[in-house]
Amino acid sequence: MTQTIRHTEPRPVESAVGAPATADGERPMREHTLALTLSYNGAPFSGFARQPGQLTVQGDVEAALELLFRRPIDTTCAGRTDAGVHALGQVVSFDVDDVDLAGRSLPSLRRSLNALTNDAITVREVEPKQKGFSARFDAQAREYHYHLCVDSTAPIFMKDFSWFVPGGLDVSAMEAGAQHLLGEHDFKSFCMAASAVGKPTNRNVREISFHPETVLGENILAIKVVGNAFLHSMVRTIVGTLVMVGKGQRPSSWVGEVLEARDRQAAGENAPAQGLVFWRVIY
Repeated sequence: MTQTIRHTEPRPVESAVGAPATADGERPMREHTLALTLSYNGAPFSGFARQPGQLTVQGDVEAALELLFRRPIDTTCAGRTDAGVHALGQVVSFDVDDVDLAGRSLPSLRRSLNALTNDAITVREVEPKQKGFSARFDAQAREYHYHLCVDSTAPIFMKDFSWFVPGGLDVSAMEAGAQHLLGEHDFKSFCMAASAVGKPTNRNVREISFHPETVLGENILAIKVVGNAFLHSMVRTIVGTLVMVGKGQRPSSWVGEVLEARDRQAAGENAPAQGLVFWRVIY
C-alpha cells in the first residue's frame, strides 16, 4: 500500500551570535524545535521511556542533551518502544533557544550527541522543524517490522534480532488472517490488558505485509505493520497470533474472532521483543 508523505519546508535554525540586544542589554530569546532521528539496539535498555534507576533510551538521550546545553531538556518521541525492542527510525523532538544554539551547527550537534550517548544509540539526523513540531502528535503513521527466522536451524547472526520459528509457516494463511485486522477496529484483544483500562483502544492498521529476506545467509520472514498508532505490545501480539495461524494451530478466520472478542486472553502469545524494529515514522 502506498503512503502519501507530506513534505514541509523546515525553518532554518539561526544562531544567537550577533543577535541585537534589547534596551536592558539582554538578547531576545527565540525558540526553535529540533528533531533527532535515532537508531538503537534495544537489548540493553528498559524501554524508551525514562524510568528512575533504569537505563532507558530517553533517559540517556536527555542526559546527553543536558550535558551539551547545561540545562534539562524534555523530549517527545514518536513511539515508546518496550524493553528489548529496537529502532531504525525513531524520531525525538525538543525545544531549544538562541543561546543553546550559539556557535553550534547541526552536524556538530549530531557528532556531540553520538559521542555522549550510549554505544547502542546512533543519532542519524538532527533537523530543524517548524516551531511547536511534535514527534508524537504530528505523526501520520508508524511503521514496524518484525523478523522471524524460518530456517531449520537456529540463527547465529540474526539471533538477537529475530524470533526463531522452525518447522515452516503457511504464509498464505497468515496473509488471509491479517486481512481481518486491516482498517479501523477496537484492538483491545491485541494489547496488554492493564494498559487498556479506561483508555481508547481503537486503532487504524493500514498495512500488514510479508517479505521473505536473506540476511547474512539466514532466511528471514519480515512482517511489515503500518498504522496510525499502536497500543502497548500490539504489534508483538498481532505477530504471535499470526504465527499460530502460520503453524496451522488455528484457521485464518480465528483472527477475526480474536478481534471481536476484545479480550487479550483470546489472542496468541506476545512475540519476543528482540524481533521487533520501529522502522520509521511518516509525517
